[in-house]
This record gives sequence, structure tokens and C-alpha cells, in this order.
Amino acid sequence: MEYLVTFLEGVISFVSPCMLPMLPVYVTYFAGGGEGKRKTALRAGCFILGFTAVFCILGVFAGSLGRWLSEYKTAVNAVCGIAVILFGLSYLGVFRLGFLRGMKKAYKAENAVSAFVFGIVYAVCLTPCTGAFLGSALMMASSGGAGAVKGALLLLLYSLGLGIPFFAGILFIDSLSGAFAFIKKHYRVINAVCGVFLIAVGLLMAFGVFDRFMRLFL
Repeated sequence: MEYLVTFLEGVISFVSPCMLPMLPVYVTYFAGGGEGKRKTALRAGCFILGFTAVFCILGVFAGSLGRWLSEYKTAVNAVCGIAVILFGLSYLGVFRLGFLRGMKKAYKAENAVSAFVFGIVYAVCLTPCTGAFLGSALMMASSGGAGAVKGALLLLLYSLGLGIPFFAGILFIDSLSGAFAFIKKHYRVINAVCGVFLIAVGLLMAFGVFDRFMRLFL
């Protein structure tokens, strides 16, 4: 269940108001001087590898911290769950968490290496919407004494949830323009659903539901 939730958090991060409207800009970055889809795909893939590497490292750290604090699992679950609930309330606009503000400066990806660096920059300087769901994934990796390997796997799934639709969107942006327009038109509803989703995940974490669920399969 945890793995599915983190993957879905990555997908939701992609359709957030901070990510999807920027897709044409990313296409411009990766396409360079109109060098064709192969180079665009290569640069987009390197960008995804860049942020995936950073996210997985963060997952290792969060999972290791959770393992170290496993003796206090109930308290850690409660703290992490409350943090995710706060992310959800921030996403709903009840209040703003300043540290979730993203990068404001554009970056030009001229080749595969610079696209990879761009992915690292993106991961370090997350946009506000994506930051809320990344924070939730990290809290999930920290709770329940996950361990380094599980923490990395959870954040890998988050990266795949974000990276797969991003890569498809970059390559097929013209064909998917209708779907993107529909999503943009209903952003208010999507934001509300996403905020409620985060709050629900936070409550499940705080009350140890994820732990009890996982014990049924272990």
C-alpha cells in the first residue's frame, strides 16, 4: 500500500499546477535548436535520472533515520503523519509553508549532462505543489522504521510516478494537449482532491494504519 501511495503521489505531482503548465517550457529546454525527438527524449531522460538520483538519496537518508528511530515508531509515525497533514493543509491554501517554495530562475538544458544537472537542480529547488507530495513520500519513508533500502525504493517509485507521465508528456505533448487542457480547467477541484488525499495519508500514518496493513503481508 505504501508503494502504491508514493507512486500516486508522484503522478499527482506531475499534474499539479506547478508542473503541468511548465511542460511546454521543458519541451523548449530539451528540444534545443529543434534537433529532433531522439535528443529531446535523451535530455528528458537525463533530467528524470537527475531528480531520481537526488530523491533516492533522500529516501536512503529518511529510511535510515526511520530505522534508527524504530524504537520510537509510534511517536515517529504520529510526527510524520502530522507533518503530512500540514502539507495537505498548505496545499489546500489554509496556510503557506515558505520552505515549499520552488525555484524561480529558468535553466537551459543544452545537452544530456546539463539536462542531468537540471534534474538535480529541480530536485533541490522543488516547486510548492511538488514539494508537498515529496515531503509526504519522505515522511512515509521515515515512519515505521523503513530502512535505507525501503526508503530508496519508496522514493524511486515516487520518481517513476513523476517521471513516466513527464517523459510521455514531453514526447507526445501535441497529442495530449486536450487532456492537459481538461486538467488545467479543473485545477481547483484537483487541488482540493490532492489536499484531501495528503490529509488522509497523514491520518493513516499518524494512527499506524500503514504499519498494521504491511504486517498483514509480512
